Amino acid sequence: MIRIFVETLAPGSLAIAGDEHHYLGRVRRARVGDAIELVDPAGRRATATIATMTANDTTVTVGEVDVAGPVIPRIQVLVPLIKGDRMDACLEKLVEAGVDHVIVWPAERSVVKLDGDKRQARLGHYTAVLAAGARQSGAPAPAIAYAASLRAAVQGVGEGARLVLDGRAERAAAPSDSLITVVSGPEGGLSPGELDLLATERFTGFGLGPRVLRAETAPVIAVAILRAATGT
Repeated sequence: MIRIFVETLAPGSLAIAGDEHHYLGRVRRARVGDAIELVDPAGRRATATIATMTANDTTVTVGEVDVAGPVIPRIQVLVPLIKGDRMDACLEKLVEAGVDHVIVWPAERSVVKLDGDKRQARLGHYTAVLAAGARQSGAPAPAIAYAASLRAAVQGVGEGARLVLDGRAERAAAPSDSLITVVSGPEGGLSPGELDLLATERFTGFGLGPRVLRAETAPVIAVAILRAATGT
């Protein structure tokens, strides 16, 4: 079934415009009478039937809304900026693995740096990548934010378990906290200063096994392990 993301979701008539309207008509070739699935930012879902389609919007009739509770634990990942398509691949797979929130930041050893208008354009692109991954996998689209530094990123992560991916650390049991924050490093690894900062902020090492993983792979594997261990 075609999946569409909407900002608000309630039974009755709903007009869909913009990119989602384009996706329905131009990409998926949907027609009047087709059944589709709607998902809102909270992860609520509803089946809807297309009532009308014009050049500007698609009107659907929304059925009963399924109000599902939040998945616990919530998992947020601090991902350093990664070069090129590998960043897109990382974000897409994080959605499929079950991440709830992504914070991107410029690690000391990151090749990519974002400033000004370029940053806003790239964040818009990353948001679209997350939405595409959510549409394919059926997961709610995660939120994404940018932090100008690691210090700024960790200051707003909230209470809960704090893990930093470390190839030297043993695989630990999954935390029982309702919020888990994971920090991953760039290709060159986290710098000594970054590791010292994370230790000060109560992050503990979390190992993923004996193999060296690439920057775009490690956070995905970490989220998958945590979801599998917690049954979520």
